[in-house]
Amino acid sequence: MEKLTVATTNKDIIRLALPISVALFIPQASFFTNNIFMGMLGQRELGVNGITGVFYLILSMIGYGLSCGVQIQLARRAGEENKNGIAETFMNGVMLSFMFSLALMVLSMWLAPVLFSYSLNDDSNFFLSVNFMYIRVWGLPFLMLTQLLSAFYIAIGRTRLLIYGSLVATGINILFDYLLIFGKWGLPALGFKGAAVASVIAEVFCCIAMAGLFFTNRLHVEYPVLRYTRFYFSHSVQTLKVSAPLIVQFLFSIGGWLVFFFFIEHLGAQSLAASQMLRSIFGIASVGTWALATACNTMVSNIIGQGRPRDVMKIIFKISKLSFIYAAVLSALLLVFAQPFLSLYSSDATLISFAIPSLRVVVVATLVMAVSTVAFNGVVGTGNTLVNLSMEITCVGLYLVYCYYFIHLRHSALYVCWGSEFVYWISLLIGSALYLRSGKWKGKTI
Repeated sequence: MEKLTVATTNKDIIRLALPISVALFIPQASFFTNNIFMGMLGQRELGVNGITGVFYLILSMIGYGLSCGVQIQLARRAGEENKNGIAETFMNGVMLSFMFSLALMVLSMWLAPVLFSYSLNDDSNFFLSVNFMYIRVWGLPFLMLTQLLSAFYIAIGRTRLLIYGSLVATGINILFDYLLIFGKWGLPALGFKGAAVASVIAEVFCCIAMAGLFFTNRLHVEYPVLRYTRFYFSHSVQTLKVSAPLIVQFLFSIGGWLVFFFFIEHLGAQSLAASQMLRSIFGIASVGTWALATACNTMVSNIIGQGRPRDVMKIIFKISKLSFIYAAVLSALLLVFAQPFLSLYSSDATLISFAIPSLRVVVVATLVMAVSTVAFNGVVGTGNTLVNLSMEITCVGLYLVYCYYFIHLRHSALYVCWGSEFVYWISLLIGSALYLRSGKWKGKTI
């Protein structure tokens, strides 16, 4: 019988985080390839891809917030070695997630044109964005189920299974991006819309692969999910108590980023295209950090479930140190090879030179993020998600004040605009550290 409780050595941390890191990197490779294809279409498509990408990221993070709430509960049941509790929590989460996804689809089809019409100056950018989103949202139900399956695998320590689903999604996405954007193998050349269709196809296949792994590994026998096909309103209320603050938190977090891109769009096509390149780099650079942060979330919840709250600060410190070392090595490589790396996105030498000063800012901000993300996820793992929400609102508020002043009012240089990342991550680190040191999270039940 597989042990569900976790140990807290560096080896155990890396064993849990490494498969998550690979699983996160694989879709980032797809995102990276997609940006290269958009760069081949033109600066406008590359820039608009940034806006639509962040908007869809908001939708996906609502699903991620729900799955994180379920994951915290699953990890706590795992710490208690309660397999029936794991199965019941998971199945109720599946049904709740499906209802959420349908509601999100309807809401986003109404909201996207309203939001883009008020926020974008360029009519061409508006029509490209809306048409893209009308296709893209059809992948939401499949994405949210995949997120929940990922949360399940992480909570029970089977993180290597995430890699297979990511490989399927990335392979399908890159293939159909190429076929549908440029019209290969007899398929129509859909251009910018082709990327949306390819992403939906990839999410469908990824969901099928992740569900297939659940049954081929006979996890439905070890965790008897088929016994719990009834929807329990009381369980859903408990899940939402944990998830709702996380969902709102992610709305603020990624919503702040969307506002940032709206402001950048007002600075012109070059600034928007350069910012999309930087966002892609930021995503690639943060893969290991997010994997370690996810491991921190799960391990903190698990060891609290074991009755070991005294070890919480030790595990957060260990993971923070590993995350910083990872970020420092990667940041050094990005600084040394800045121009060759940016040239992968575009052959426009002027655009590359324009982006380099901002890349340096992003690289240094990654070092701060490496520690603050882990500390913040340590707070998430304690289960007191209302505290996370209050921190997020405060940090995003400071971030938006900076963006409004330096981008909207002052029209500052792009590297100054990207300095907003320091405001967000430093304030998040301070808030997380103060709460964890206070000890107010001890005794929290979920």
